[in-house]
Amino acid sequence: MAKIWDKGTDVNQRVDRFTVGRDRELDMELAPYDVLGSLAHIRMLVKIGLLETGEWKALNAALIDIYRDIEKGNFKIGEGVEDVHSQVESLLTERLGDVGKKIHSGRSRNDQVLVDLKLYLRDQIRLMVESTRKLASELLDLGELHKDKLLPGYTHMQVAMPSSFGLWFGAYAEGLVDDLHMMEGAFRIVNRNPLGSAAGYGSSFPLDREMTTELLGFEGPNINAVYAQMGRGKAEKVTAMAMSCVASTLGRMAMDLCMFMSQNFGFVSFPDELTTGSSIMPHKKNPDVWEIMRGRCNQLKALPNEIDLIMANLPSGYHREMQLLKENMFPAMHQLRDCLSMASFMLEHIKVGMDLLEDERYRYIFSVEEVNRLVLEGVPFRDAYRKVGEDIASGKYAPIKKVNHTHLGSIGQPGIEKIRNLLEHRIQSFNFGGYAEATNKLLT
Repeated sequence: MAKIWDKGTDVNQRVDRFTVGRDRELDMELAPYDVLGSLAHIRMLVKIGLLETGEWKALNAALIDIYRDIEKGNFKIGEGVEDVHSQVESLLTERLGDVGKKIHSGRSRNDQVLVDLKLYLRDQIRLMVESTRKLASELLDLGELHKDKLLPGYTHMQVAMPSSFGLWFGAYAEGLVDDLHMMEGAFRIVNRNPLGSAAGYGSSFPLDREMTTELLGFEGPNINAVYAQMGRGKAEKVTAMAMSCVASTLGRMAMDLCMFMSQNFGFVSFPDELTTGSSIMPHKKNPDVWEIMRGRCNQLKALPNEIDLIMANLPSGYHREMQLLKENMFPAMHQLRDCLSMASFMLEHIKVGMDLLEDERYRYIFSVEEVNRLVLEGVPFRDAYRKVGEDIASGKYAPIKKVNHTHLGSIGQPGIEKIRNLLEHRIQSFNFGGYAEATNKLLT
């Protein structure tokens, strides 16, 4: 089948296989977004006089039919078809004849694939944000439930000061809220319309870029046509950076839980069916889920660098290696959502330890509380510090095992509801409903 850029010269099959790569496979994820971009484009074409009203109606109906086929799983990119853009245009030409060939007027495959990617990334960000919100909410619920249960705090991997499960769960929830700031920044960059930039230098057609921006629910257009094309790679990288932030928080939590499950700590446990065993040690309950998650998150943290290296030293304009970004990005977004979902599932079944600080190994964990108690009685801090240190050295240390923290963000006031309010405020700032409404209008 002829490619949409075909000029009558056959491309060597070996060259074709090498350059197309995994596009046919990965472009299946772009299929619904390619149709949405085309729906907006043809509405604009009829307005500026490049399509007749009757032609637009026929194209519009056919594109919506293709979209519904994609939803039902009845769409595929045929053997010998280069990519999703070629497949959609080919279907339109089969059904409508020459009218189908008019759909590409005023655009290039460069801005076509970029608008597809931005629509796709926008949706993927929404899904990742929803999964992050679910996990953060679950962490806050657990923090509230266990806020009064004390937990040993460590620095330098040494016993340090009393903490609590309320603080531990809440800390990771607040970390995810901060990660959503990064995700929102990526969303703002992704949610701008490149359509109409054509091959990166605009078009001599009187295109109405503001119209397609509104039809597709973008926050605004990429104004400069050259910069619009420079957005290829940048959109992927900023999304990857936001993903790496979520992965960093999630991977650190996974590491904590691997330690907390071990017999040397014994802070938390999970049902046997959520752990794995050893081929020779019958007592083992391995934290394989958290270990795989830790590894996946490390891979995700490398993603921005992988994108950077593919894009390194490229001048402005489109270059074919940019298609390789899909091979990194598309699986990574699914992997992050899988990790977030699995973390939520596992935490539904977590059991936390009781009376952990009664263990003799935490005998000195109240030393700071002892110093503070003496200071509150009027002893200068340095004198109080020295006295408690001397008592520990001489064996006279006998602490009062009581914690009295009252400030915001402490054991007594973990600020769970304040973090929850931050989370909901951050979620609302995305305003995903705006583009969802635009999508629905295009399809009706």
